[in-house]
Amino acid sequence: MMKFLDYFEEILLSVTFAAITLITFINIVSRNAVNLSLSFTEEITVNLLVLLTFVGTALGVRRYAHLGFTLLFDKGNKLTKKVIVIISSVASGALFAVLLYYGIDMVLFQMQINQTTPALGMPQWILSSALPLGALLCLIRTVQAMIEEFKAVSNEGSGTKGDELI
Repeated sequence: MMKFLDYFEEILLSVTFAAITLITFINIVSRNAVNLSLSFTEEITVNLLVLLTFVGTALGVRRYAHLGFTLLFDKGNKLTKKVIVIISSVASGALFAVLLYYGIDMVLFQMQINQTTPALGMPQWILSSALPLGALLCLIRTVQAMIEEFKAVSNEGSGTKGDELI
């Protein structure tokens, strides 16, 4: 399942980034070549950037790529490290859970009132779904990282060589 999720995130990031690049390039060319600004492109690129940000955040959690202050963790004993892993994971998980909850609430509300986008006239909930989808991916990756880090701390000094996660 996680391999599929890895693949899904990477494909989604690649397609989203390529779409943003292509749409923006077309808009620049049309503005400069034929003096025609495609106003709907801003609407699409802003919403794709939200998706790109959240999926990129999930990928960063998966790869332990986010910056962190590790002095206390590095100097701590096993119990201290486990507590830090749990506290930081619960705090991150709570943030992503709140974003997921309110993202779903927002999407359902937009569906209920049939809200459409200003320039394209398409259902707003389709573009807004990037928020709960990205928050869900971040929540899954936060739980995954917590489990892996907890295992690595538990295996420290037990004769098994764990992966360096932090």
